[in-house]
Amino acid sequence: QVQLVESGGGLVQAGGSLRLSCAASGSIFRISHMAWYRQAPGKQRELVASIPSLGSTIYADSVKGRFTISRDNAKNTVYLQMNSLKPEDTAVYYCNANIIGTPYSGSYYPQDYWGQGTQVTVSS
Repeated sequence: QVQLVESGGGLVQAGGSLRLSCAASGSIFRISHMAWYRQAPGKQRELVASIPSLGSTIYADSVKGRFTISRDNAKNTVYLQMNSLKPEDTAVYYCNANIIGTPYSGSYYPQDYWGQGTQVTVSS
């Protein structure tokens, strides 16, 4: 009943920029934190950035100063602006959100949801 749909991935040259978007839809009562993770081939999924409903954002050391996470609560959407991209940023990027469903949806409690992933490839 709740879906996260990502968009904005693609192929870019080193030094370029991409903007990822992730829209949550369905029977949503409240969204607390939202985040972006990534998984490169042969590696574990890692946190890239997270943004709570209130409070400070968190970034992985490897992306600080280059990536910016933001959210539009009216649109239930989280964004990841990626600048100065490097080949090591190549990965599948996943959106994550902790969502409470509406009272009559049967999901009136916090659950973690994941998007389907979007490929980001940075060429050298």
